[in-house]
Amino acid sequence: MTPGSGLQAGLKNRHLTMIAIGGVIGAGLFVGSSSGIATAGPGILLSYALVGTLVVLVMRMLGEMSAANPTSGSFSAHADRALGRWAGFSIGWLYWFFWVVVLAVEATAGAGILHGWVPGVPQWAWALIVMSVLTATNLVSVGSYGEFEFWFAGIKVVAIGAFVVIGLLAVFGVLPGVHADKASFGNLTNHGGFLPHGPGAILTGVLLVVFSFMGSEIATLAAGESEDPQRAVTKSTNSIIWRIGVFYLGSILVVVSLLPWNDPSIKKNGSYVAALDSLGIAHAGQIMNVIVLTSVLSCLNSGLYTASRMAFSLGQRGDAPKAFARTTSRGVPMAAILASVAFGFVAVFFNYAYPKTVFLFLVNSSGAVALFVWLAICFSQLRMRKIIQREAPEKLVVKMWLYPYLTWATAAFIVFVLGYMLTDTKGESSGRTTVLLSLGVAAVVIVIALVKQKTESKRAASAPAVDAVEKVTTG
Repeated sequence: MTPGSGLQAGLKNRHLTMIAIGGVIGAGLFVGSSSGIATAGPGILLSYALVGTLVVLVMRMLGEMSAANPTSGSFSAHADRALGRWAGFSIGWLYWFFWVVVLAVEATAGAGILHGWVPGVPQWAWALIVMSVLTATNLVSVGSYGEFEFWFAGIKVVAIGAFVVIGLLAVFGVLPGVHADKASFGNLTNHGGFLPHGPGAILTGVLLVVFSFMGSEIATLAAGESEDPQRAVTKSTNSIIWRIGVFYLGSILVVVSLLPWNDPSIKKNGSYVAALDSLGIAHAGQIMNVIVLTSVLSCLNSGLYTASRMAFSLGQRGDAPKAFARTTSRGVPMAAILASVAFGFVAVFFNYAYPKTVFLFLVNSSGAVALFVWLAICFSQLRMRKIIQREAPEKLVVKMWLYPYLTWATAAFIVFVLGYMLTDTKGESSGRTTVLLSLGVAAVVIVIALVKQKTESKRAASAPAVDAVEKVTTG
């Protein structure tokens, strides 16, 4: 293939719209919500509302910076300029690490579902097939990624929308042909109250749901490969409130209204399957498996795209091998994609060979990266607002509300959540383990970044002296 001249604007408006909408619907919403409901009862709605508000505020900050300067590096490139090279390097590589581990988690989850349908094919083979197909998709062109994601996200959006509508009709008792005897808004308070485990369970619920929101920022990375990046970023930023309101709060409200929060089927079958079963919908489990598989494939597709574009951006800035910044004639960063998927394949191998040691370490050590990224966005926006106002105030088409007070409040809440996670000591993947391991990995990356920055500064300082000596000797 002949070398390209960089990324190309291959994403259409409909691709970006669906990437933005579908980006907030992760497989974690379907799979992990039952644990949150068991922990906090109906009060899990407040946990989702708190994290949802946090994501809205962080996305507003990111939207402000990305609308002014759309780039494939997104928040990493903004941190590079606002906080220093070390910050852009650190947050970029941590984010890349997070997504390549997610590739392994989602590939294994998808393989598990497919193996259940076709047991003759080993689970590891399904993981290999899924990863290979989506790698090929990403290698063809950014347009093929966008097309796949358009349909994956479309299925998720239609499924959640239908679930909310059908569920609400059942709660109001107007769903034809269905007698939902347990469905009632009374379920929100009739079984031990709205907060059966006390107010503290809201924060415990926050820890369980916070990571299912990762992916909201993908639209700002993808915008760099669209025809009108500024418009795409502005649109996705402005629509984040209703997206979280409908898909997260709306669907969880339906679940805890259709069934008592302590109904055993929620934990046994999963919250959405249990809710559909309560309505007597035939084959509810298989229907939900199809939707979860779609979400897994969507997450895999976007994870590979996101990791490769972050690697591309790091390569452009000299923070990764130069090969990562090279593109094919179709505008695809092939080396960045292959490097990302290679690490993903290695992580899949660890998941099968050493699930309780190496892979558990990878998952735990990347678990808090979402919160680190959000914190970096907060501090970057505090500095970038002043830079944009000084250099190009006309580019402030999206503005963070109540700047700088709301930015500081958001950063303080993220730090509080990280601190609260340190009090969670239950299980192998406890909050404390996740934070400490993630901090350890972050510290290593930051040290490498600072050493690299210092080395570059020394090299730059010595360059004039070398030039002067060369002039004297050649003169």
